[in-house]
Amino acid sequence: MSRCLFILILTTVGWSVSGQAQERQVTFDPSGHDLDNNDNFSADNQWLCFDARETDGPGIEECTSIGKVHIETGEIIELYRPTDVQFGDEPAPGIGAVSYNRTVDEVAFIHGPLVSQVGERGAYGKPNRNGARIAADGRGELKWLDFRDVSKDRETLPGAHRGGTHRHEYTWDGTRIGFTYDDFLMPKYDRTVGYMEARSDAPQGASHYVAMLVPVVPKGTSKPGELEKAWGDSWVGKDGRMRAFIGKVRNDDGETYEQSLFVVDVPTSVDIASANSGSGRRFPTPPSGISIRRLTSSWAEGIVRGSLDGERIAYYGKATDGTTQVFVIPSDGSQEGKQVTEFPEGTEHGLRWHPSGNSIFTISDMGVATACVKPGTFFGKTQFLTNHGTGAERTKLAISWDGAMLAFNRQVPMVEKDGTLLKNYAGEDYVQIFVLPFPDQDSDGIADGLD
Repeated sequence: MSRCLFILILTTVGWSVSGQAQERQVTFDPSGHDLDNNDNFSADNQWLCFDARETDGPGIEECTSIGKVHIETGEIIELYRPTDVQFGDEPAPGIGAVSYNRTVDEVAFIHGPLVSQVGERGAYGKPNRNGARIAADGRGELKWLDFRDVSKDRETLPGAHRGGTHRHEYTWDGTRIGFTYDDFLMPKYDRTVGYMEARSDAPQGASHYVAMLVPVVPKGTSKPGELEKAWGDSWVGKDGRMRAFIGKVRNDDGETYEQSLFVVDVPTSVDIASANSGSGRRFPTPPSGISIRRLTSSWAEGIVRGSLDGERIAYYGKATDGTTQVFVIPSDGSQEGKQVTEFPEGTEHGLRWHPSGNSIFTISDMGVATACVKPGTFFGKTQFLTNHGTGAERTKLAISWDGAMLAFNRQVPMVEKDGTLLKNYAGEDYVQIFVLPFPDQDSDGIADGLD
């Protein structure tokens, strides 16, 4: 794999509300650098993984490489590039949405069908993709996390799936990988949530055995209280015993729907092989021993996030003034969700926890903000860590494992030495990566000045 250090003209530097330069651009080459709301930091917190979507064509389907960048030096190492790619109406393979494993120096990512498989399997699509993994030193061999089996005339192979997995998220201890799922054989079922574990009996060359976590019913057929869709999922705690998600559920009137916050409990004693992988006529079912709990009765949204200690879950809910704000709720459901933020512009993306559990982060009005969520006097006190309301929007917020550094994306104008503007395939500025130290000199997990 190629290793290269790109150095171009720095065209923009962000400034915090105090006027002190803090956010810092770390990528400068004419390529996309999408963080995709994942666990992008390496275990030593020195590298950030990304995919190069929006360079040569739209989305993951026309992304041609994944890589990592060193936060201090700006060195970029290409981790994977398919040997053959296909654009247009039948794109392949389609790669992206990279996540680090904290316990092993490897990354997981989405991988669609090889170009040679398109005739038989079809082009890239949400129900036509696998999870792949590769060593993060840039020299590793591609390995498949999961196996896709779409045979219609027999039982689906045990441990296989029949569609597409994405948002591959390792647990803190590396024992389980959560994912969001779309089925190919039975498209009348909407999106749902699953997980996988490394097993020697994983099917046909895959390293991991797959199971669904959330049973859903076909779209438009649910009874009151039944789930028709699950998404926005993330682990709660370190060891994969809880996965929180947003669920679409039929209301008691039998007509309307609500999307609420749920948790699926997955004890460590659960045998993933007790799941049923389904068939051409039967949707997969979860393993024995899991249970699902509904935590809110009101609207909830976002990629929900659990605290590292497993005690609380952060999500987006509606304030009384109609704006979307951050709420937190005990993961055991013992209390109602409590509103944390009161942004005039609201907030809808970027939700993250500090590993201490004392702060959350979000993006509002194009700026990165933090709020204290430690119970007590300072709960809900909020501060912008960057300027806001102007300039390029900040997106795809990520946080280092030690909580010392934040990272996010921004589109940045690029100018060559001769004055030529560099643009992507759509004539837009390239997406670059920025980092921002978390101001916490006393190491209490709360931004300096909030407490």
